[in-house]
Amino acid sequence: MSEHQPKKMTVEEFFEWQQRQDRNYELVDGVPVLHVKAMTGASRRHDWVAVNALATLFNALRGKPCRPMTSDQSVETDRGTRRPDVTIDCGKAEGRSMSAADPRLVIEVLSPSTIRFDRFQKIEEYKRHPSIRVILLIDSEAPQVTVWRRIEGEWTYSELRGLEAVIPLPEIDAALPLAELYADLTFEQPGEF
Repeated sequence: MSEHQPKKMTVEEFFEWQQRQDRNYELVDGVPVLHVKAMTGASRRHDWVAVNALATLFNALRGKPCRPMTSDQSVETDRGTRRPDVTIDCGKAEGRSMSAADPRLVIEVLSPSTIRFDRFQKIEEYKRHPSIRVILLIDSEAPQVTVWRRIEGEWTYSELRGLEAVIPLPEIDAALPLAELYADLTFEQPGEF
């Protein structure tokens, strides 16, 4: 006896379907998958870091063409859609759109429950996206960030550690101080890098 295989959705069908749901999903290979943070919930630390990143980038980008978006908006990938914690979209805003028009930077805040998935599976999808130039993987447990940057078609990475570090973001004409990312947080143990 064969298992019932759900009908694969297009991105457009998925967005129409998503509007009728009470939780956020991602589309992976044509199949809706409950967004990992909807399954586990984000920790307070995770949420603080994401909000700090969003607020800092919102202020840095005020009056400029790019805008930060929350995980309520999607980034379309070659496998479907993903919901980064923060996305910087430099495309023309369409009021009813559910996805970034021209994502330049995506941020994933790493938590113990999502670290492997975010670091290995999602990052590869983001790297294949033609307009994404920077991927930030922000540790929620320690002041450290992995920065993936596309330079002349090739991806390079660097790691920044410590509250005195600043992430230069010339791709969006901004900078992101780690002291702002981790404002009001304390650290008890080294993070997992």
